[in-house]
Formats: sequence, C-alpha cells, structure tokens
Amino acid sequence: MKINLKSRAFYTGISTCLVIFLSIILYYALAPASNREETQYLLIDDNDNIDSVYHKLSQIAPMRGVQMFRTMARHMHYDEHVRTGRYAVEKGERAISLLRTMRNGQQTPMKLVVREVRTLEDLAADLGAKIMADSTKIIETLKKEEIQKKYNLDSANIITLFVPNTYEVYWDTSIESLFNRMNSEKKRFWNEDRTIKAQRLNLTPEQVMTLASIVDEETANNAEKPTIARLYYNRLNLHMPLQADPTVKYASRQHNARRVRGKMLQADSPYNTYRHIGLPPGPIKVASVVGIDAVLNMPEHDYLYMCAKEDFSGTHNFARTHSEHLQNAARYIAALNAKGIR
Repeated sequence: MKINLKSRAFYTGISTCLVIFLSIILYYALAPASNREETQYLLIDDNDNIDSVYHKLSQIAPMRGVQMFRTMARHMHYDEHVRTGRYAVEKGERAISLLRTMRNGQQTPMKLVVREVRTLEDLAADLGAKIMADSTKIIETLKKEEIQKKYNLDSANIITLFVPNTYEVYWDTSIESLFNRMNSEKKRFWNEDRTIKAQRLNLTPEQVMTLASIVDEETANNAEKPTIARLYYNRLNLHMPLQADPTVKYASRQHNARRVRGKMLQADSPYNTYRHIGLPPGPIKVASVVGIDAVLNMPEHDYLYMCAKEDFSGTHNFARTHSEHLQNAARYIAALNAKGIR
C-alpha cells in the first residue's frame, strides 16, 4: 500500500508538471500578434532586418506575442528570410501564424487610387504614400527620357500613363513594375470602341486626354462636359485659339485665380492657348474618365464661345457669335464686380 501511494503521488506530480508545462506552451503558442480591434499592418521595407521587424511588431503586439514570435523566428531562421511587404495583422491572429506569413512573403495587397491631380509632383506624392518607393524617386523616374520613350510618351504627356481608377497592388512593387502595370491598364482602358472614336476625331489617345483635362478644369458639371468638349473641338477645326482659361492658370501656376487677365494672358508658354493655336503639348491634369468619354462622345453643335454664368452656378452660357459672347461676358464681369472679386 505504501508503494502504491508513493507511485500515485509520483505520477500525480508528474501529471501536474506536464499540465503546467503544456499550459505554458499553449499560453505562448496561442499568443496573439495584436489585440487591437482594427486590422494593423506591418510594413517591411528593404532596409529592415530582424531587429527592426521585432521593433515594429512590438508597436502592436502584446509582450507574449513578441516573445513567441522571437522564439519561433530563431528556430525558423527568419533572419535569413526577411521579406519586404505589407502584412495585415488581424485581431487575435497568432504570432506563429503571422511569422509563417511573413517568412513566406504572403503580403496583403492594397488599394492604390489614382486621382485626378494637376501635376506630376502631386501624382508622385500620392503614389509614394501608397507604395514603398518614395515620391522623389518616382518623379525622377517619370522624368527619365528612356522611361518616357518606353511608353511612347514625352515629358509633356507622360502623365497620360495614368488613368484614374482604383488598382490592387503590392506595397513593395517596384516603380518600373508599377509603370508597366499602369501602361497595361491604359491599354485596357483604350479599348477598341474608344480607340475608333478617337481615330474618327483625328486625335490620338494622348490628345484626347489633353483636351479632356482642359474640359475637366473648365467645369465640375459632368453634364456640361460633352458640350464644352465640342466647343473646343470646333475651335481646333477652325484653327482658332482655344483661349481656355485653365491652360493659362496652368502656365502661370495660379490654379485658383478667379480672373484670367493682364500678365497671365501674356505668358509666353506653350500652355497659353490665348497665344498659341491648337492643343497644349500635354494635359494640364490627370484627365478624368468622365472627361475622356465626354470628348469621345461629344454632341454636334456650332458653339464657339462660352462664359461662366453670372449666377456662379459653375455652369456656362454658350454662344455661336462673338457679339453674343460679349453680352454673356459683360453680365459675368458685372457679377464679379458686384461681389468685389478681382
């Protein structure tokens, strides 16, 4: 009986130790990488090493999650397999699961929104905020002649490489890979239907996008855009100056000017369509899809002049003759003066 009692006590002790040991193992094995309600993201760039990864993880993970990650990282030789990328960390995700994901480079894609911005600098800033490459490197690459030639573009129309939309990309995509993707998306956008319509207008896709960018800047009223597009197209066909105020604002970098006059109109710039006949050398912004389709589907009419309405509604009065236009312009100028807008 004494032996049996001793044996029972021994095995009970062993069992208790095993339970405690297994509990400790499970405590760490199930350690979460994040306890936060919203999804967190670890951004691992090409300057990161194992220590900087630990530091970034410690910003979102509880201590035991970091400890588990570090322990398993040593056993899995993660220091030899640190891969760049954007990795989602959901609430309650186990640290060991996150480690496997990061070691295998199974990053989470992200949404890249190409907006209708005005300049290459604005575009580069948007892209640099969403991918690993910084905006300075992006703008430098866009301005390289060999890059422009690769896509049959130049310094004035390289911005036409980008069609506004939301694209799914990986955070660590290279700049050139991103540009190749944008080129493929542009070709997809310029399908057979749009290409045929551009050819009927005797315009290249880039010229359509240039005209569309002017139309976009003339009005935020999408319903008016086809009418304005035809007006400018009529002027092009008659070899009249476009006299588009947005191009003058672009040339002078005074995008928010309410009045275009004086020195602005005298600017010696190829974008000053008061002085130069024809389209400017490139878009004055990333043209909207609505603007592009407004050009491609513009209705027939014989308007040659337009002036903002005196009610400041953002719409326009259209005219066929210069005398009619002067009457419209006089009403608008009087409204500006009445409001003290100079």
